[in-house]
Amino acid sequence: MNEEVNMEQAAYTLKAISHSTRLCVISLLAVNDELNVTEIGEKLNCEQSLLSHHLTDMRAKGILNTRREGKNCYYSLKNKQITKIIDCINECHCAQ
Repeated sequence: MNEEVNMEQAAYTLKAISHSTRLCVISLLAVNDELNVTEIGEKLNCEQSLLSHHLTDMRAKGILNTRREGKNCYYSLKNKQITKIIDCINECHCAQ
């Protein structure tokens, strides 16, 4: 793959996670292998309808996996390497 394609994919991923709620979801799922909407909402103190919108979009953009069990839908990170972005952001932000 050439560099331009790599940068386009990187930009797509950054756009897909460029919201504080989405960054928090990734951080949560880095520590917990999988959580359902209710568990994520409780941990983030976030309204379920707003959270569901973010989760659905992140899944559509290839950031999250889902697994159904009865009425519950469990979310997990599709690629744990994305947590390196969070680590980098934390490192840069804390260095200020």
